[in-house]
Amino acid sequence: MKSNNALLNLIYINCFLFVFMTLFLIFGKIMEWDMDMRNILSNLCISTDINEVKFKPWTIITHMFVHIPLRIDDLIINLIWLYFGGKIFISYLSNHQLTSTYLMGGIIGALTCIIAFNVLPVFEELKMEQGFLASGASSASIAILIASATHVPNFQVHILSSLRIRLKYIALLAVLIDILTIWNSLENGLENQQNQYIGGGIGHLGGALYGYLFIQLRKKNINIGYLIEKIISLFSKKKEYIENKRFENDYDYNARKKEEEEEINKILDKINKSGYDSLSSQEKETLFNQK
Repeated sequence: MKSNNALLNLIYINCFLFVFMTLFLIFGKIMEWDMDMRNILSNLCISTDINEVKFKPWTIITHMFVHIPLRIDDLIINLIWLYFGGKIFISYLSNHQLTSTYLMGGIIGALTCIIAFNVLPVFEELKMEQGFLASGASSASIAILIASATHVPNFQVHILSSLRIRLKYIALLAVLIDILTIWNSLENGLENQQNQYIGGGIGHLGGALYGYLFIQLRKKNINIGYLIEKIISLFSKKKEYIENKRFENDYDYNARKKEEEEEINKILDKINKSGYDSLSSQEKETLFNQK
């Protein structure tokens, strides 16, 4: 059975940061620290102010792991989508592809939000001197869900044991909810100029678009997540090398290398007989990691 370590790690990181930031906020209130939560979050969340992003480029990554403290409802909804879509995703695709889709979905979602707030006339009334902040795993999670639905649209999801719904309809429902959220965000933002965290629905649509394009282009042997996957692969190899060097003796090392070579030879034989497309996603990942 394929490991789902990548999915669990993403969930753990989101949960840990939420609990840590919430406890930090509560402790600060108890100790009566003079805290400006907006300033704290601005170092982790991504701003729609392009000038602010230039000086805090790391936020394009950190924002997708950060949820506003005490807003546990946002965390739960995002992690439900992530776990649900992620379980299906890794049944057909690789762990590296799951992580790259999460990261790229979050990045594209953030860029979509920034472009919308700086280009679309409807947001002129909502612009603030410091810009709005975007955060959370929504865009990343919806990218994984849409990618799964695009890859296996007719996958049967069992609801209440007797009801079965195809995955593509669940994905369409998620997109529809995000479209409705855009309108709700505009309404709230126009009524309350102090709301600094609106407009997330637009970013979600950017993440959804990436998930769709990732699968559609992959069918044409175009991998738009290749760069991220390559970086993840390099880190994985480095970690594996360090662990093996630290814990393996010569006998174990030689045995492992022999087993890896046999596996690669089997994959190459399969390619010679049936072609590259006959490989499973796991076999493709194994071959990719040997490059």
